[in-house]
Amino acid sequence: MRLISLRNSAECIAFLLVAGVAVFADDYSPDGTITLEPIIVRGRQEDLIGEATSASQGRTGQNELDKRPLLRTGEVMELVPGLIITQHSGTGKANQYFLRGFNLDHGTDFSVNLDGVPLNLPTHGHGQGYLDLNFLIPELIDYVDYKKGPYYAEIGDFSSAGGADIHYYDKLPMGFAKLGVGENQFLRGVVGNSHPLGRGHLLYAVDSQYDNGPWQVPENYRKFSGVLRYSCGNRDSGNALTAMGYSGQWNSTDQIPERAVDQGIINRLGSLDPSDGGETSRLGFSADAWTEDGRTKSKANLFLQYYRLNLWSNFTYFLDDPVHGDQFEQQDQRIVAGGSAEKTWRSDFLAGMSENTIGLQVRHDNIPNVALKHTEGRTVIDTVREDRVKESTAGLYVKNSTQWFAKVRSILGLRGDGYLFDVHSNIAENSGTARDRILSPKMTLILGPWAETEFYANGGYGFHSNDARGTTIKVDPTTKEAADPVSPLVRSKGAEAGIRTSVIPHFQSTLSLWILDLDSELLFTGDAGTTEPSRPSRRNGVEWANFYRPISWLTFDGDIAFTHAEFTDQAPEGNEVPGALERVASAGVAVNSGQGIFGSFRLRYFGGRPLTEDNSVRSQSSTICNFQMGYQTRRLFNVTLDILNIFDSPDHDIDYYYTSRLQGEPMEGIEDIHFHPVEPRTVRIYVSSRF
Repeated sequence: MRLISLRNSAECIAFLLVAGVAVFADDYSPDGTITLEPIIVRGRQEDLIGEATSASQGRTGQNELDKRPLLRTGEVMELVPGLIITQHSGTGKANQYFLRGFNLDHGTDFSVNLDGVPLNLPTHGHGQGYLDLNFLIPELIDYVDYKKGPYYAEIGDFSSAGGADIHYYDKLPMGFAKLGVGENQFLRGVVGNSHPLGRGHLLYAVDSQYDNGPWQVPENYRKFSGVLRYSCGNRDSGNALTAMGYSGQWNSTDQIPERAVDQGIINRLGSLDPSDGGETSRLGFSADAWTEDGRTKSKANLFLQYYRLNLWSNFTYFLDDPVHGDQFEQQDQRIVAGGSAEKTWRSDFLAGMSENTIGLQVRHDNIPNVALKHTEGRTVIDTVREDRVKESTAGLYVKNSTQWFAKVRSILGLRGDGYLFDVHSNIAENSGTARDRILSPKMTLILGPWAETEFYANGGYGFHSNDARGTTIKVDPTTKEAADPVSPLVRSKGAEAGIRTSVIPHFQSTLSLWILDLDSELLFTGDAGTTEPSRPSRRNGVEWANFYRPISWLTFDGDIAFTHAEFTDQAPEGNEVPGALERVASAGVAVNSGQGIFGSFRLRYFGGRPLTEDNSVRSQSSTICNFQMGYQTRRLFNVTLDILNIFDSPDHDIDYYYTSRLQGEPMEGIEDIHFHPVEPRTVRIYVSSRF
């Protein structure tokens, strides 16, 4: 949704001015009064029978998030069963995501919104659909709605594997202040509260963090996030204005070759280019309005964002330039504007209700600078390519939800998306325009409930967009050889059968079997400035998610997923999809009575995966356990101990297999596994108070 980058005093002033404007927002009540809803503390939703439209859809929230010790902010998304969050670079860079057999890179096929504002960035300097969640303040998250598969008309680009909607509080249940200290000079302070103001409530929060990490090159990660929100009304009718800001700076220890560790050149926490790193900032504003009565429901939002990233990386060391090295800088600067509107009409039909929905989503990315430059020690040597891009999108969708009989309901949807790309490149031949459109039908059938059990059948088409620069490319910016443009939009299609049951008291279980085809995995490779060709693929798997609360202060959860991924054409190099995750498991137990001792223990496992198409090179599996214990007084004062990677696992966060060259090695380089280790055991202590 909304983000901001408080880089100087002028932006700080602008941030506060927007908050001031919010004070004058109109309330929906003519007499100036508002009706507040009861405060709900959400954990994993125990019963979505009659509400969910697939077995892989769910809701989870702050009550469960509060029980999870987090190493990184992005790990809030591991609330989604089967989703793995890792990192191959510095903390300030977008995480690496794995879900349903996809190595999603930095977000290509997993869509995330924050209160209706899309967060994935198309035609990004580093990767298509780049999804940086470091700006989030976890304590502000009210709940997360997640959906997997391309079955939902309201989700468009980047959602073949699924999507999630993060919702911040409009009004905090209580104010809070938290201070955390830990190893490696970790320091975090966060404070938030909400107060009645005029006809509504003003919510504010500030989050500041510093961390050097365990790396030989100190990470020197500095983060600042701020949020202001003014909201009026209640769940049935209201509006809100929000401003958010974020800035981050860091040094990176990127993935390293195994041979460098084996030969004693560096240790597993070392770096081959200490000047790698990045800096990023965001500034954003949004306005939301919603209303609902017995027969109609409407919602709308508008958003405006400014975003900037400068990222320095070196993955091949001295392969391409034996003298200066292969470091490159990726630049991205943009303004994003857009909005959405949706209206639903309800009417009586047979044994139940029928709903018709129409929605519109529009977005324009004005990108005056997206560039790839060859650098040494963050100093520019030459420009590989530099572009100005304008990308406009519009999505229109309709859907009908009908209760045909007491135990039968259906959802039919149709989505249409149109894209317009306009590229101006420093390489004249690569300038041009492109456009494309795509229709995506969706279908869902739900049977039940019988004995607190429902059955689901889902099918639908989805897509992800390709980088605009790839749609107009004619010349490789490095070799100057001819290059073929790619299709702007890539089709996906999937189906799923599942079951959801709450027949055992206090126990929820979902089981789903799914299949997903992708026409092509063509992606623009930001590291090279070119389009990387790939092949059509198929993924299928099974997921089983469970949540059990036998008594009010004790919860258990356990999720497992198995996936098979392969290219569907035949090729001599093999048919395995490199990086496709095959096995995932997570489990946890939490104790929290509201006061006194509380704690949790969590395990996360993701298995080995092919790193080459012939499966001759595979990654390691990884198992990480985190522990939390604390004490809460009657006056809501907490002391919490987090031990991350409690058993000090030496596993890898991520593995790649490619060619790189160290100084003194053959000019053609050496193929090797390149890995980023999980961070060693880390201890952090938090002191917090609620008021």
